Amino acid sequence: MIYTCTITPSIDYTTYLPTFKAGALNRADEVYYYPGGKGINVSRVLQRLGRDSIALGFAGGFTGDYIKQFLSDESIQTDFTETNQVTRINVKVKADTESELNGPGPTIEGAQLEELLQKVKNFKQGDWFVLAGSLPESIPSSFFEELAAACRENGVHFVLDTSGSALKQLVQTKPFLIKPNEHELGELFDTTISNKAEAVYYAKQLVAAGLEHVIVSMGGEGAILVTNNLVLTAESPKGTVVNTVGAGDSLVSGFLASYMANKDAAAAFRYGVASGSATAFQTDLCKETDVEALLSNVLIKNFDE
Repeated sequence: MIYTCTITPSIDYTTYLPTFKAGALNRADEVYYYPGGKGINVSRVLQRLGRDSIALGFAGGFTGDYIKQFLSDESIQTDFTETNQVTRINVKVKADTESELNGPGPTIEGAQLEELLQKVKNFKQGDWFVLAGSLPESIPSSFFEELAAACRENGVHFVLDTSGSALKQLVQTKPFLIKPNEHELGELFDTTISNKAEAVYYAKQLVAAGLEHVIVSMGGEGAILVTNNLVLTAESPKGTVVNTVGAGDSLVSGFLASYMANKDAAAAFRYGVASGSATAFQTDLCKETDVEALLSNVLIKNFDE
């Protein structure tokens, strides 16, 4: 089973309008209410690609109920730990310029953290645990190390998609997969990465340190995959970018869905890039038909240093 974990989920209230004027009444042309959070996005795309998962994390109040019902309507199982606080709402304004207003995450208590840890300790060998999104500094860093240790002890594949100090700390646990962008990869080594050659160089250092798969997303430049025996670059399909929210999460979902089917990292990389692009080209997350339509347009080649 695949388990995804979003520590601070949200309802993303996304509005579309021609222009936005601060301090004035603005009327939206379109509005969407989606459950937000990187782990939740991974679960939603996995379901669309034919893979079941169980969404974990912390949720509470009427907004938490909305998230659980929304996912249930999409045939996604949930096992959230209940909080006594209302899950946050994030407002996304898509106009001539983009603006965001994100609500604060909940205060997570020790007993709630212990409940999540026990769930992870009960995973079975061969399961997958995807820890995705921001990891609040209010939670002791040792807690996330305990989650990774529980995965390692039980033979669970640990997939990590976060950033900042949490990423720098948790790469030491040698995850099965991480997916930084070039800026996040540079932060791991206190440097700036400006091209694919530099990204490959530093990704190789992570693999040499024990990570199994490193995918670096590089925006319009595509992505790279580095493993013990592969160094591949991907050129993304051409298309009109509508919304980049969830594109990286879709890449992770596509990679996992494909890898679980055939254990072929190169094929999984292609499928992941197609999934990320398919999401970027529409207002919501991609569907399997969207991904299949783009697969042949993803150009994969060996990196030539």
